[in-house]
Amino acid sequence: MKNQIGVVGLAVMGKNLAYNIADHGFSVSLYNRTPEKTQIALSEYTGSGVAGFFTIKEFVESLESPKKILLMVKAGIPVDQIIEQILPYLAKGDLIIDGGNSYYLDTVRRNEYLNSKNFKFLGVGISGGEEGARKGPSIMPGGSKDAYALVEPILTAISAKVEGKDCCSYLGPNGAGHFVKMVHNGIEYADMQLICEAYSIMKNLMGLRPDEMADIFSEWNKGELNSYLIGITAEIFKKKDDKTGKPLIDMILDSAGQKGTGKWTAQISLELGTPLPTITAAVYERYLSAMKDERVQASEVLKGPVRKKITNYDFIESIRCALYASKICAYAQGFSMLRVASELNNWDLQYSEIAKIFRGGCIIRAQFLNEIAHEFDKNNQMSNLLTAPYFVSSINSYQENWRKVVSKSIESGIAVSAFSSALSYYDNYRCKNMPMNLLQAQRDYFGSHTYKRVDVDGIFHTQWT
Repeated sequence: MKNQIGVVGLAVMGKNLAYNIADHGFSVSLYNRTPEKTQIALSEYTGSGVAGFFTIKEFVESLESPKKILLMVKAGIPVDQIIEQILPYLAKGDLIIDGGNSYYLDTVRRNEYLNSKNFKFLGVGISGGEEGARKGPSIMPGGSKDAYALVEPILTAISAKVEGKDCCSYLGPNGAGHFVKMVHNGIEYADMQLICEAYSIMKNLMGLRPDEMADIFSEWNKGELNSYLIGITAEIFKKKDDKTGKPLIDMILDSAGQKGTGKWTAQISLELGTPLPTITAAVYERYLSAMKDERVQASEVLKGPVRKKITNYDFIESIRCALYASKICAYAQGFSMLRVASELNNWDLQYSEIAKIFRGGCIIRAQFLNEIAHEFDKNNQMSNLLTAPYFVSSINSYQENWRKVVSKSIESGIAVSAFSSALSYYDNYRCKNMPMNLLQAQRDYFGSHTYKRVDVDGIFHTQWT
């Protein structure tokens, strides 16, 4: 009896996805370049339907036709290497699925390459970390529809469920799935940075303790800010350090890591000409955080303003409003980027479906994604979420508190790059007349780059001196 699907790569995500697939009644073949990981995966799973193999040939031959192979290996060259190792044992119509965080243009290239050899290929974004992989992730498939049809029953079965709907849906051809996953991760960067700035304001401007912030975030998680990230932040603030008995958050070094998907999002936004200031600010904050030694030295010589502690607890509500409004802007930026990429690549992305996929399993899952889905259900061609009636109402109500939080933070020397960039994005987007008329005049002055006029059509140049 042949197995229904194979999984290559048995690190945390790979093996937990394999277990999830087996839990749902599908038989799974396992392979890892390091045999010990295959043995560990087999020993850890207590159910049935999982078999391990120690050569590529045996692994591929253990699968029913058309063969379906899910790659969960490190993005980049390792994906190409494992594909080349597998190809000699495949037949026409067999399917390779890349479930890692691959760069979407690599996915486009691999799709063309494998299709030219009569093989099928899917680039599938998978979000949710270890827990999501095991219990139900958010899944973002891109590729041909017939390739997706081969594996749809498996992917939908293992995905997260929200209100009875699978958090998995076909998104579009070639690189669409991995592009959506990349933008998801960019939004994730922004969302996390905004929460960190709210924490910084509470700690440094209000003097709140972690246990007090735990209560605040727990309360926020009952309302419109309800989300996975708000929930885990409340839990983080409650955790005590086993060694010192102090709040663990106070013992963690303030130097952040990253895997590159946020950086890709920022880079590609420049290529597409779509502004992502809040997401980009979040990426830069991680770079700045890594400059710990430099920052320590600079803190000894570069002085900031004297901080006046805020004791009025109404300011907590202002922070909540600022966080929610900034969060809307971050999502608006991400979905605007999806729209531009969809039009450029003829992907025909359905943004309501994407919002629904994001509602469960993934890191940015949040209550207000229901509202995003609802707004796109009404108008899939909406240019920007900020213009959606539901969010217009929210931001108009919250902008006074938003501005108060940003101004008080800046006056006190507290960095709020994500809050302030989101506010600037909002103010620029609603600005009927930006000061770029002066910029155009400058360009024409030093480079004869010409300009347009507001009163008549045409292209003009002035001899300025």
